[in-house]
Amino acid sequence: MKNPTKVTLSELKKALLDVDTPLPVAYLYRLSDLSEKDLTEIKSFWGEIPVWRKQALMEDIEEMAENDPLLSYENLSLFALTDQDARVRELAIRSLSYYEEPHYLDTLLKMLENDEAPNVRAAAAFALGKFVFLGEVEELAEGRLHEVENRLIQTFTSNDALVVRSSALEALGFSSRPEVDGFVREAYYSGNRDLIASSLIAMGRSVNSDWTPLVEAMLENEDPVIRYEAARAAGELEAVTCRRRLLELVDDPDLDVRLAAIWSLSQIGGEGVMEKFMELYETSEDDEILDLLEDALDNLAFTEGDGFFGLLDIDQMIKNEEGEFDDYLEEWVDFDHLEDEDEEE
Repeated sequence: MKNPTKVTLSELKKALLDVDTPLPVAYLYRLSDLSEKDLTEIKSFWGEIPVWRKQALMEDIEEMAENDPLLSYENLSLFALTDQDARVRELAIRSLSYYEEPHYLDTLLKMLENDEAPNVRAAAAFALGKFVFLGEVEELAEGRLHEVENRLIQTFTSNDALVVRSSALEALGFSSRPEVDGFVREAYYSGNRDLIASSLIAMGRSVNSDWTPLVEAMLENEDPVIRYEAARAAGELEAVTCRRRLLELVDDPDLDVRLAAIWSLSQIGGEGVMEKFMELYETSEDDEILDLLEDALDNLAFTEGDGFFGLLDIDQMIKNEEGEFDDYLEEWVDFDHLEDEDEEE
């Protein structure tokens, strides 16, 4: 791979305009930490780049930023918020998921109110959720928090597109405003799949255990989208009563539901979870499940107060021909049970 620092802007322009050749990875790295001078140069030929290439570029930027926290595409993404293509604007918002500067809050509020594309307004509403969270933990001024909440409430209670209203409700999930509970219940009992799913997201974000019975009921829903969101919410709520059903959902026909159940079980912990994880690790042939299981095992260790377990190389121990891992695991599980017995005494 070519050294990204050696990529000139003229080379970058040529590559972006070359519609017959995929953009080399080095050029994506070159777009990180753009100086104002470089951004000005890119703006000069941005309009020449085909729409599909800009969309693909923003998708790549979103993925790379998620996987590598050292990369910074804020300058380019903030500029892309003004693009004529709605999909580019939507992706730009999504790529700024960790951006918390005050001026960006103002931009999101304006886009929620004025952007002509429902998907962009929905992305803006969803992105405002992090500012609600910041307000709840007192890292955003109370006045600004109320401004955001009021706008989101106005959006949810409006006649806007369903995707926008649903996203507004999800953002409000972080809010402790008393009227939000009523909106969540309204969506939950609406009979509309999208609103039900959004209500479950809001329940999980609220970290309010009072929602547990409603979440648990939706774990039985025939719609995999709703089962998925219910499984995620159960983990966020650390809902112990959902453990049995989540252990069953680990074998759900839908892959996303299985993944959500695994992670939520790592957040809840308790009887049967470790054993189920090890059974899956030894029998599953799905790389996505195996990768998640390693993270879930680490998370389970901290959930149950045994952080040392995350230091173990799970994969190597399972493959150990001498069976040392099985012996170690048995001792670990027995120790866990002894702790429970001590607590009962």
